[in-house]
Parts: sequence; structure tokens; C-alpha cells
Amino acid sequence: MAVPVIAGLGTAQPPAAAQHELWEGFFAKHFSGATRALAERIFANSGVSRRQAAVNPLLEDVSGWPTERRMRRYQVEALPLGKEAVGRALTAAGLDARDVGLFVVCSCTGYATPGLDILLARDLGMAPDTQRMFVGHMGCYAALPGLGAAGDFVAARGRPALLLCAELTSLHIQPANARVDTQQIVSHALFSDAAVAAVLVPGGRGYALREVASVTDTSTADHMTWDVTDTGFRMGLSPKVPQVLSHHVRGLVDDLLARHGRTSAEVDGWAVHPGGPRILNVVDRELALPPEALAASRATLDEHGNCSSPTVLLILDRLRRAGTPPAWIVMLAFGPGLTLYAALLERTG
Repeated sequence: MAVPVIAGLGTAQPPAAAQHELWEGFFAKHFSGATRALAERIFANSGVSRRQAAVNPLLEDVSGWPTERRMRRYQVEALPLGKEAVGRALTAAGLDARDVGLFVVCSCTGYATPGLDILLARDLGMAPDTQRMFVGHMGCYAALPGLGAAGDFVAARGRPALLLCAELTSLHIQPANARVDTQQIVSHALFSDAAVAAVLVPGGRGYALREVASVTDTSTADHMTWDVTDTGFRMGLSPKVPQVLSHHVRGLVDDLLARHGRTSAEVDGWAVHPGGPRILNVVDRELALPPEALAASRATLDEHGNCSSPTVLLILDRLRRAGTPPAWIVMLAFGPGLTLYAALLERTG
């Protein structure tokens, strides 16, 4: 079978705003009383200095919009963002849209039928026999099962596959008069918008996808939720999430590496989804990583916030553009389930 190789990445992001500007210009008025003081501390300690928003609350307040209106806006904003990311990834891989055999789209922040997969296939001129797959509601870890599906297709069919992760979390700001809890404040302080596309081809130069692995602790299914409400999607995020991750992440990574005759000491690139500063601290501690191992993850959180599914691909893009690209990369992402996903990449060529 052909070895699936990530031959091209493309990113696209809407305009950015500074975290302090978002706080002072919108969220400081969004919360009141004791909640406001708590929210200010959470925003200040989020590890985020800038975020991107297709619908910037400093310019347009969607917090009172019904879900139907948000979903219509999702399609308007996500389509050009996805098209830009896909175009850049195909160009980087030296391919045309008609070369794509499988098109996988991951998104948990908006739904429409026909979806982004069909509309982008139309606008980009993909072949009629291009297969499509939509991955929804997996949240922050969706990029890795998306990569796994694309990689399996490449290995089995010997044809290129394309993955797009596109999220518009800015559409889901909750109303100021809604039930406000710490989980909701954390969500408002962290999340951001982005689209990232990856092209996988059979063999060649790039990063070979050696394996995708996962573990799910279904006993903690209520620790992370993403509920569809009448006013957008509402995040539920238990403070126990880092503790659950601490029980599973070492075993997942060690087992993955052992199957390929490797140890964590041989990994020189770590792309760890920054669900927040505490998540990164737990991974750092449990894996006993060397200093600066998570620098790319922390820098991505600082400059882009938590963009849900595209985030781990943003970190991968940062790592591969480093002066000396890593030879081995472990990607880690976490989400509802609680689910932990890992992928092992090896630089080729």
C-alpha cells in the first residue's frame, strides 16, 4: 500500500483583534457584578493575546441572534475561508482540485445542506467522482480522525485526499442575560476562528502519516459538551478535564511510539492542541517533555486562541516552517468523550 504523506498545508483566518480590546470593548459589558471580576481574571490568564473572528463582536453583536440566523451566516463566512485554505494547500502540493479523490470536511460550528464539501467541490471544480466525507460535532480533535480517514484512502486507493477543518466559533457568543457560569466564560475567553487544509498524497516529500490512534473515556462523557440551543451552540467544559487527560495521555503516546520502535525522547516536534494553559501544563508534566517542547503550541494559543479542529494543524504548519523542521512529530488533540487522539508523523524526502 502507498504511504500517505502530507504534501501541502494551507491556512486562512479572518481579521484579528487583541484580547484586551475584546475584553474592554465587548466582554467587560457582557458580564456584570461578581461575574465580571471573575471573567476579567479568566481573560487575563487565558494564554491568548490575539484572536481571529469572522464575526467580530467589536463590530457586530450576534449574541442575541437565533440559531437559524447564525447558521445562515456560517455558510456566508465559512465558504470563502475554506476556499482560501484549500487553494493554498493544493498549490503547496502542486495539485489541481480535479486530482482530489476524497474530500473530508471537519466542522462543529455550523451546518448547512448542501454543505461546505459540496459547495467547495463545485466552486473549485472537483471531479464528479470525488468522494466526500463530513465530520461534525467531534470538536477540537476532529482533525486527527479526519487525517486518519484521508490517509486510509490514500493508502488503499493510491490517490490524493484533501482535508479541510473550518470553524467559526465567533458565531456562538451567548446572550448576556443567559445562564453564566465559569465554563461559559472560559469558552468566550479562548475560542477563535480559522480554516486549515491538508493535502495527502501517496509517497513523496512531506510528512508521512505513520499512524492515528485514540482512546475514549466514556465515563467522563459529561465533562465536555457542545449543545445546540435556540441562541447558537453552548459550550460545557468541566474543570476536571485536565485531570482526566492526565490519566490517559502518557499511555496513549507511549503505546503509539512503541508500535513504531520509538520513544518520546526521539520525538523532536510536538503539536499539542492548546485547549487552554492548564491542558498544555498537564501534557508537559505527564510526558516529561524537555523545555520548549510545547513552544509552538503555546505560541499558537497566544496568537490565534483555540480555533477548535484547525488548531492542531496550525501548530503543525508552524513546526514544519521552523528553521530545522522536526524529523518526528506527535500530534495530540482532545475533545468530547472525553476523547484523546494522537498521530505520528515522520518527515520524508
